[in-house]
Amino acid sequence: MPQFDVAYFAPQLFWLAITFAVLLILMWRLALPKVGEVVVMREERVQGNLKKAEQLKGEAETTLAGYNKALAEARAASQAEHNRAAEKIAAETAKREAAFGKRLADQSGAAETRIAGAKAEALASVRAISAELAQSMAQKLVGAQVGADAAAGAVTAAMKERA
Repeated sequence: MPQFDVAYFAPQLFWLAITFAVLLILMWRLALPKVGEVVVMREERVQGNLKKAEQLKGEAETTLAGYNKALAEARAASQAEHNRAAEKIAAETAKREAAFGKRLADQSGAAETRIAGAKAEALASVRAISAELAQSMAQKLVGAQVGADAAAGAVTAAMKERA
């Protein structure tokens, strides 16, 4: 193998140095500037993306603040509507309760009137029955005929005495 022959070391080293120098110059003049441009472009794009991300973040925060404000306003409007509906229902309920109370009072008054009439009728019936019973008892016990007026007077006196 010729590359391991000592006689060929000097020319090989010479051509190695020339090839290395040519490649170094080519890399320095052609390839490295293009790589540098790509690196700079990537850095600029990254910086641009970061600025755009910050801008979008600010817009998102503004939008979120607007959303929260709109949500708070909607909640307040909803609460106000709920309160208005509750007041309306309370007023309607109070109106119905008042009408029911009036109707109940009217019915109670009519019932009390009927009860008072029934009581008076019952008392009148009790007096009449008591007077007839007193006449009948007087006739059976004593054997005397008592008049209807006298029996009614005795029953009335006895009722006044008890009341």
